[in-house]
Formats: sequence, structure tokens, C-alpha cells
Amino acid sequence: MSRVGRVERVTKETSVLVEVGLDGTGRVEVSTGVGFYDHMLAQLGKHGLFDLTVKTEGDLHIDSHHTIEDTALALGAAFREALGDKSGIRRFGSASCPLDESLAQVTVDLSGRPYLVHSEPEGMAPMIGPEYDTTMTRHILESFVAQAAVCLHVHVPYGRNAHHVVESQFKALARALREASEPDPRATGVPSTKGVL
Repeated sequence: MSRVGRVERVTKETSVLVEVGLDGTGRVEVSTGVGFYDHMLAQLGKHGLFDLTVKTEGDLHIDSHHTIEDTALALGAAFREALGDKSGIRRFGSASCPLDESLAQVTVDLSGRPYLVHSEPEGMAPMIGPEYDTTMTRHILESFVAQAAVCLHVHVPYGRNAHHVVESQFKALARALREASEPDPRATGVPSTKGVL
């Protein structure tokens, strides 16, 4: 079965196309108009071994908020679609990824119930480059979780450089999602006593 999700989301603020293949090789084609965000989405595809296409046109003449948010919403919806009924997957995944002085710890449950716990070091630089507000990282995760319907815990216990703090989160998220969405060779059916996820 092909585990691919494709979502198109068009509003008066943005036009977004996302396609994600869970059983890919890490092939990434990303264009949002926000350079640092493109870099983070590339980390997600590469380290998750997801084939990821993202094409977003947004109202960047206002700021990058709508572009970043709507892309994350479409990404979550595409990921949920690609998972199908979740039969035979591992369901849970966790990863810790360092990036120089920063460490990110991510745990995910593909539970069907959206919930986010997120913590970062205080006092981070407010911007990375000219367009990425560092408060958007949490909002990206909130938007992704809401549409993917997953339980996600992201914790950065330490880190100084804002670029490193954010990038370590995307890398750890990629690895945790990869583990959780992989087929479990010992499992049959949906990994839940409820029978559905």
C-alpha cells in the first residue's frame, strides 16, 4: 500500500501544496519563500526519510506568519492522510538529537488525539534571519499536531544559539516520526486495544 498524503490548502492569505511519502528516501523539494523554514522542512524530510514536496505562496508582504502556519497545517493533514488506518505501525517514537551546544528530545504517539507539550530555553534571540520569528516554532508544532492528530512532546533542556535550538527540534522530530510511522514486522492490525487510532 502506498503511504502518501497530498493536501492542497488555499485561502485568501496562502496557497499551499504538500505531498509526503512515508516510505521514501529523504528526497525533498521545498519552497515557502521563508529561507530558514525551508531549511527546517528539509531537515524533516531528510532525517525522517520522507519524500517531501512543499510549495507555498503566501502574503509575505505582511509577514511570514500565515505562510509558516498554513504550511504546517497542510503538512499535518498530509501526514495523517499518509498514515491511513495506521495498521501495522510502531505507533510510538522517540529521538534525541544534539546540535553543537543544543539538545532536543522528542517523543511522539500517533494516537489520533492532538496534544502538544513544548519547552525551549528562555531568552532565545527573537529572530533567525529576516523572516523567522522564533516564537513560530511552537506554533508550527501546534498546527502540525492539530491536523496530524498526534501526541507530541518536545523538550530542549539547553541550548544558546537560536538556529541550533530550532534545528535540533526538527531533526529530532523527523527521527521520532520516522520510528513511530515505520511498519512493525511483529505487529498486525492497529496498535491499540481500542482497535482504532
